[in-house]
Amino acid sequence: MAVSLSGSEPIQAVRSVLAKRVQTIKPSPSMVAKARVDQLRAQGQDITDFTVGEPDMDTPAHIVEAGAQALKSGQTRYTSSVGTRALLQAVQAKFKRENGLDFELDQLIVGTGAKQLIYTAFSATVDAGDEVIVPAPFWVSYPDMVLVNDGTPVIVACTEASGFKLTPELLEGAITPRTKWVLLNTPSNPTGALYTEAELRALIDVLRRHPQVWILTDEIYEHLSYGDARHVSIAALDADIAERTLTINGVSKAYAMTGWRVGYAGGPRMLIKAMGTLISQSTSCVTSMSQAAAAFALTADQACVAEGAAVFKARRDRIVTLLNAIPGIRCAEPAGAFYVYPSVEGLIGKKTPGGQVLESDLDVSMYLLNEAKVAVMDGTSYGLSPYLRLSFATSIEQIEIGCERIARACANLT
Repeated sequence: MAVSLSGSEPIQAVRSVLAKRVQTIKPSPSMVAKARVDQLRAQGQDITDFTVGEPDMDTPAHIVEAGAQALKSGQTRYTSSVGTRALLQAVQAKFKRENGLDFELDQLIVGTGAKQLIYTAFSATVDAGDEVIVPAPFWVSYPDMVLVNDGTPVIVACTEASGFKLTPELLEGAITPRTKWVLLNTPSNPTGALYTEAELRALIDVLRRHPQVWILTDEIYEHLSYGDARHVSIAALDADIAERTLTINGVSKAYAMTGWRVGYAGGPRMLIKAMGTLISQSTSCVTSMSQAAAAFALTADQACVAEGAAVFKARRDRIVTLLNAIPGIRCAEPAGAFYVYPSVEGLIGKKTPGGQVLESDLDVSMYLLNEAKVAVMDGTSYGLSPYLRLSFATSIEQIEIGCERIARACANLT
């Protein structure tokens, strides 16, 4: 007998098969924004896109060639769930060379991007009722990854006055007996905030008093730091803290390898082993040719990394200057990553040419999309308003075009 899905009862039956955990989360706002931009462009609209969180340049040719050679040499089979020995050794050397972290190979793991490793760490450790401290502004996926693993995200607002960074006082106030993790992202998506060594040591002083709290540090934007700013890994600063720290990184941003899907992490053996077990029962392993390319990227000449960072610094300088010239917008200079997080407090309450009052940063983002044909992310999605997130992982030309459009649209507000 044919089953119709047009009536309310069959639809209700379909909905009932979904687990409660998946109904508590939402799709990634950045992925939704990308889909919207693609849709508008398919309709023929000229959209300046500041939503994309990936380098706009191609993977360096020498890394692509390494991946191609891996394919040609027969590296097309399953690998160990934790990663190939060659990649693990490359990660081991990288952590020691650049971060001052000494890991044995069984303290390292590879995943299909840093995102999978963060998710897997929560799956391996978070039980119902456990709390994870998530400083805001946060990467949009952090709270939902906690929720889907039955944990409780504890959002801690970190204001512009504090550089959008977690302070010792805020950390102390957020810790409870149920706290399992505190999550740090440095440099940060969406603000570009980068924790100094002194700031990290101040957080360590708090964490020493709470031995039940583990630290997950997402360092995927490590190589995109500008001027005098220097990235520091918290695990390198204190041996006791290192025993309860998971350091996450990957090749996506530094080497423009987002589509290759390779992340890596280092931490305590017990946790790494548990994560490896989960990966063995989910994705099995990262694709073998991607691992070969990543191993080569980490061990080959690193000039491409510095060259990329220099390009992004020039773009940062330009977009900050242009945004700060627009009445109603205030843009702090980020120390790292490739995002700016400008305040649009000066635009709230203004009226559009169509008569709509802008009541939130979401209203501002939609106005810019519809009126200026510029796609940006609203700060609400990142946990702190009224701000916008703009990615400057695009050309200087597009930055200038987009900011000119934003300026014209803002000038039309009353």
